[in-house]
Amino acid sequence: MDRRQPCVYMLSSGHNGTLYTGVTSDLLKRVWQHKHGVVDGFSRRYDTHDLVWYELHETMESAILREKALKNWKRQWKIRLIEGENPEWNDLYPALL
Repeated sequence: MDRRQPCVYMLSSGHNGTLYTGVTSDLLKRVWQHKHGVVDGFSRRYDTHDLVWYELHETMESAILREKALKNWKRQWKIRLIEGENPEWNDLYPALL
């Protein structure tokens, strides 16, 4: 994976846990920041640090539009999206390293 590619991602506090949806141009760096508490706010407060889903985009504009759409989704839709690709809710971050 190219380090600098627009991406939408979801973090979880655990299987079926609290979800956080974000967008970045550097997924490895951003998830590392979440895991190490560098990012203040929701993800640190609710301990959402497992990368359970991500989607690469050609442009940052399309990634931002997708993130906004996902943030309006019902929780059950997000869970279906995650489980369609990651049924065990494994942390996908180590596989990216």
